[in-house]
Amino acid sequence: MMLLASPLYFAACKNGDSKQMSGAAEKKMDKDTTMHASVYTASMVDNLKDPACGMPVSAGIGDTAHYNNHVIGFCSKECKATFLQNPEQFITQLQLKTQ
Repeated sequence: MMLLASPLYFAACKNGDSKQMSGAAEKKMDKDTTMHASVYTASMVDNLKDPACGMPVSAGIGDTAHYNNHVIGFCSKECKATFLQNPEQFITQLQLKTQ
């Protein structure tokens, strides 16, 4: 059930882009989302939410980065890039798991 909801979260995180996707693009997105969901899990990262967009990492992780001795999960490469441009801007949104 989680994998079925993941494409919706990934699409929602793309800055509200409401353009229609072709069937081929939708299938590619589903394939990419499934691949990412199987590569990274919430237990592999130290944060609860993507600091750039606020999406829970339990919904799916598209990329990770090491920052300040932590492994940070992001819903997409775009959110990771946004974070890495100015990490200090997002440090207050970074919700780390309690140890």
